[in-house]
Amino acid sequence: MTGSAKASSSAARLLFALALILSLSAAACRGTSQSQMRRYHLKGTVVQVDKSQRHLVVNHEQIPGFMAAMTMPYPVVDARSLDELSPGDQIAADVVVGPSEIHLENIVVVKKSDGKTSQPGAQWQPSEQGALVPDFTLVNQDGKRLRLAQYRGKSVLLTFIYTRCPLPDYCPLMSHNFAEIEKALMISPELYAKSHLLSISFDSQYDTPQVLRNYAREFVADRGPRTFEHWEFATIPAAENSAVTKFFDVFTSEEQGQITHSMSTAILSPDGRIYKSYNGNDWKPADVLKDLTSCAAGERSKGVSQSFRR
Repeated sequence: MTGSAKASSSAARLLFALALILSLSAAACRGTSQSQMRRYHLKGTVVQVDKSQRHLVVNHEQIPGFMAAMTMPYPVVDARSLDELSPGDQIAADVVVGPSEIHLENIVVVKKSDGKTSQPGAQWQPSEQGALVPDFTLVNQDGKRLRLAQYRGKSVLLTFIYTRCPLPDYCPLMSHNFAEIEKALMISPELYAKSHLLSISFDSQYDTPQVLRNYAREFVADRGPRTFEHWEFATIPAAENSAVTKFFDVFTSEEQGQITHSMSTAILSPDGRIYKSYNGNDWKPADVLKDLTSCAAGERSKGVSQSFRR
């Protein structure tokens, strides 16, 4: 069997295993409470309409009491409302925030796009594919200083979280997704050896090594001294936080102990470059696993995340 055929066979086994794992755990992973809902008023400009995922990417003004001005995707409850929207439309809407969700309701077009104005929010893009990642320093769950360059030769899947995140569909979802990918990778010793997972906190003041270890217990199987050999949890030193989050397109703003942030996940190639990026929380473990397998096999990336296809 050729190397390419072996890689395809391994990928097929991994995807089947992941599908099985997801089917067994899907009922336990999500749950949305309808209590304690809060409403905020949003004004902004439509950047992208994603009907298949029922998401609307909006470049919005500051939302008083909730969020700074930024560009980010929002789920939309009424999918029919997306039929009336186009990039460039100026809108007003209600942002509904609950213990386990955030979405838009009551979307009103204030001014239709003329179709000629360039789309706003162009700065909100995944880190450039092929860009060399700086040798950033991190501190892991054992208090050990890490440098990204030490993972050269492996395909690295990384994402950004903070352990106090209160919304299950945000940081906890990223950790659950990584747990599913970790389980699937363990089935293939060859691919397991060629890859590494990193969950990176931008909340260094609270997320100490001990806090990270306690948080990780919910997601990583206890294997004694080998527990974190493949999937590490790390925090960014305060002095480097701005540089790291800026490079990976992560927006953060803290207010009263709660951090409002954008979401970013990326695959780094064995030579330390951006292989593929995923912004938002709607990527699927099976898709990322497939991309990670291709990266480990030395295949070229075919583009950025589906969330950013035009």
